[in-house]
Amino acid sequence: MSNAASGLTPSPASTNDRSFFVAIGVVSAGALALLAWLLLIRRGGAGMGVDLRFMPAVNAGLNATAAALLLSGWVAIKRGARKAHQNLMVSAFAASALFLVGYLAYHYVHGDTRYVGGFRGLYLTLLASHVILSMPVLPMALVAFYFSWRQQFGRHRKVTRWLAPMWLYVSVTGVVVFFMLRGSVPAVP
Repeated sequence: MSNAASGLTPSPASTNDRSFFVAIGVVSAGALALLAWLLLIRRGGAGMGVDLRFMPAVNAGLNATAAALLLSGWVAIKRGARKAHQNLMVSAFAASALFLVGYLAYHYVHGDTRYVGGFRGLYLTLLASHVILSMPVLPMALVAFYFSWRQQFGRHRKVTRWLAPMWLYVSVTGVVVFFMLRGSVPAVP
């Protein structure tokens, strides 16, 4: 039985929520599709005339910054400093967003970097967990911001209970992956 037939109509808030969640689904699917295309199909554009070999170090710095901001935001909210928490979380999101732009640009130009070090099993395990856990971070972060904006702090906490450790793990392992890759690649003259 439809809502209209049962005399139930969706509240404006639930309609707005539904539209927001559909938009988040579309954005997230688009981001994943773009990443899959870049990493699995395109594989870099040799000879483009752009050298972005510095970007992995910048991206590692952005990941480290995001991790520090996330931890600081957690401390701030535990101390009841809501405004500081909000500013730190927005800053962490900005650092992660800049990371994503840099990551996409680097992989658009240079493609993927292969690991050739001696700890391949450890590297692949770490990379797999990093990649898998990174996928829900963007949509969950947007949902957390949405609930905060709507002042639905109970729902916000339910999301961030899962989001915070995932986002922190992804940020920290991004730095570890960078150092493992850099340690495995011969220096280019």
